[in-house]
Amino acid sequence: MSRTDNKLEALASMLERSGDDPERLEIVQRAQRFKRSWVELAESLVKLRRSQAFHQWGYADLHEYCGKELSIRPATVDKLLLSFSTVQQHAPEVLARDGVAREIPSLDAVDYFNRALGSDTKPGPFRRLDAPEQVLEQLRSAVFDEGQGVRELRERFNPVLRPGKQEAADPQDAVRRTRAAAQKLVQLLAEVEGLSEARVARVQAAIEALMRDLEQMGQPAARTAHATAQA
Repeated sequence: MSRTDNKLEALASMLERSGDDPERLEIVQRAQRFKRSWVELAESLVKLRRSQAFHQWGYADLHEYCGKELSIRPATVDKLLLSFSTVQQHAPEVLARDGVAREIPSLDAVDYFNRALGSDTKPGPFRRLDAPEQVLEQLRSAVFDEGQGVRELRERFNPVLRPGKQEAADPQDAVRRTRAAAQKLVQLLAEVEGLSEARVARVQAAIEALMRDLEQMGQPAARTAHATAQA
């Protein structure tokens, strides 16, 4: 457990014992669950910004409260607030997800979408003025429907949204994506009801064989990279 986790646990225990402001305790508890559901914490911070109850707790502003009590940096606070607003506007259905039956997109993925989207007066750093709307819709779907991580988003959309900074294509990208998809499939199999154990076993065996093949395909690239580093 990190120092921040220990601090939040101690603070939550103190607030529970003292019977202090329930809103304050709720926010601390949501900060403890931050990595599992940033949406909950962001929602509380939006409400706190509106109510300004942090003044009653001895803090001058929201950033001071978050920094001293929750150990959250100002930049992260701003990212949380803006990302929550982005979800409300572009994918409000995400707010109804429990994070189990339907995955909640990561904070970094939503931030990537928000920066790519930009605005009419101040485009985001990745936004091409002539980027087709269909590309932005594909990005929206990748973030909110497919649940792709920020690394996958960069590989897929940076060549379009940042055309001036395209990098040489990595021949191992497809291998990495296939490996990630196979690992995801293994996880999903455990959640599917109605499949026989024999069926699951056969699929898992096929995936394990595929993973071994992918591992072998990645070895030449690793040896090449090592040789280049030694040159």
